[in-house]
Amino acid sequence: MSSNKKDLLLQVSKELFGEYGYNETTFKRIAERAGVALGLMTHHYGNKEKLFLACGLDVLSDFYSHLKAATQNSPDGLHAILSYCKAYLDYSVDPKSNWLVLVRCSPYSDMKTKSDMNIMKEKFLEIHQILIDAINMGLKDGSIVRVDPAQTALTIVSLMVGVNRTQVLTPYAKEGFYDHVLGFVRHAMTPPDRK
Repeated sequence: MSSNKKDLLLQVSKELFGEYGYNETTFKRIAERAGVALGLMTHHYGNKEKLFLACGLDVLSDFYSHLKAATQNSPDGLHAILSYCKAYLDYSVDPKSNWLVLVRCSPYSDMKTKSDMNIMKEKFLEIHQILIDAINMGLKDGSIVRVDPAQTALTIVSLMVGVNRTQVLTPYAKEGFYDHVLGFVRHAMTPPDRK
């Protein structure tokens, strides 16, 4: 039963961090929504920063699995890249993904302990590596233009971050914005003789 309460606290915390951001989410608010004693929060997670780290790692683990599954059966590198981008964007608007934990202003870059920062950095690098692998596949099979894999992966991920923030946090994203971005990536990555 204790594991169920810990899982419940994690889920409620992801929801609240996504709704209110880090600063406005309190142990008291989490405990009230979860219907548990406040002391249980400290027992399972210690402090808010550790709980937030657990939430972020949980979302990133699921996100990694989602991206890996989306790219693994691609017929070539270009399709793997596009599948990665589409899966990234689809995940970001799936209410069950708790994606907003990662999008709202977060203290990930200001974590107090270097070990916690390193844990998050490693998880984000795993996410990038899926795209680097897709780009390397495309270079090998000739389905994409010649690019530096690491720089291009960073560029595409940065584009996905910006596009996602525009879509979910601003009032000016137009209908079909994600489809337009996918077309942009396809155009940028396709060799001229294949356009």
